[in-house]
Amino acid sequence: MKYKPLSQSFHIHNRQKLKAKLPAKSLAVFHSNDIMPTNADGTMRFRQNNDLFYLSGIDQEETILVICPDFPDPNLREVLFLRETNDHIAVWEGHKYTKEEAFATSGIENIQWVSNFDNLFNTLMALSEHVFLNANEHLRAAVVVETRDARFIKNCKKRYPLHQYHRVAPLMHQLRAVKEKEEIDQLQIACDITEKGFRRILSFVKPGVTEYEIEAEFIHEFVKNRSKGFSYEPIIASGSNACVLHYIENKEVCKDGDMILLDVGAEYGNYNADMTRTIPANGRFTKRQRAVYDAVLRVKNQASDMLRPGINIQDYHKEVGLIMQSELLGLGLIDQTDIKNQDPKWPAFKKYFMHGTSHHLGLDVHDVGTMHEPITAGMVFTVEPGIYIPKEGLGIRLENDILILEKGYFDLMGKIPIEAEEIEELMK
Repeated sequence: MKYKPLSQSFHIHNRQKLKAKLPAKSLAVFHSNDIMPTNADGTMRFRQNNDLFYLSGIDQEETILVICPDFPDPNLREVLFLRETNDHIAVWEGHKYTKEEAFATSGIENIQWVSNFDNLFNTLMALSEHVFLNANEHLRAAVVVETRDARFIKNCKKRYPLHQYHRVAPLMHQLRAVKEKEEIDQLQIACDITEKGFRRILSFVKPGVTEYEIEAEFIHEFVKNRSKGFSYEPIIASGSNACVLHYIENKEVCKDGDMILLDVGAEYGNYNADMTRTIPANGRFTKRQRAVYDAVLRVKNQASDMLRPGINIQDYHKEVGLIMQSELLGLGLIDQTDIKNQDPKWPAFKKYFMHGTSHHLGLDVHDVGTMHEPITAGMVFTVEPGIYIPKEGLGIRLENDILILEKGYFDLMGKIPIEAEEIEELMK
């Protein structure tokens, strides 16, 4: 791996946390993701299932983890199944985990080849009552391809119809929402790599560069610093393109007078940064651009101060909306009549700020975690307000990643330039 792996003790501790949530005579199964096809004999780059990675650290396809905490034989309470390699695989695909390497990473002593899974699983199921199976239950997931997990659920229920089946995803959401120190360290590295990319482009951008050239500068810096690349499809949106929230074509020329919205983040060790900055193509804000920029920055700063333990994220979004409403009044984009006549389900401010302010961040960019229960210390959130004015060809969004503390927060992107004066100075 390019990245420095997390410690064996980290994954052992994560499995212990999960075991503590399982009822007696339980069994939980976690599968790696599939390698997805493209066309002909092409495949996408492999991306490990985040729950399996969190519990084992194994970053390889065709892996299965079975946790059976109460099994009479202690040697069968944790079993990791790996793809067995051979000379052909070694020549064409390269090195795969040995059993010794997998133990060093995961701390799991019983490591089997995946060809032994069916027989051993039958033994484990015979003395288990509660079976916890995994699925992608993210609130915004749109799963249209049958996954390895889905195939296994179907086959498992057909083969063992009399067991009590349960969802393990809600338990994993609770565990993964609160970050351990080692996870925060990985996220900090991802944010630091993102900072290097941003500082690189500040001295590169000028009128006439293309959005894709800026994208190329980012990817160069990210990969040079041991990242696989972008955490998500980068948004490099100049001028009116910035008013398209998920603009990813990155094909236009950045013109003198344009603002350029940069929504990018580096991945490191499967953990993800998520940053947005908006900069003037010519290195200088106009009076109007600066007014809108400062308004967004004020909302971001106030929203960050509001995120603290005990806050419900839904209530938080409403409160941020009221702060944005005040800023939009000051910018002359809405007036009191608009507010008086607004639809409560779609307030007036949403004409110019139509997305949420924050989401969980971690192994997923939109990480798992509750969106309806109180925030707790150890969670990591983005804070990303924006104002989008299509008639002016102007869209400004600012985004940092913050760690919630018992009191206040720590800004993982606190060293990344964001004040307008500093941006202008660095772009000279």
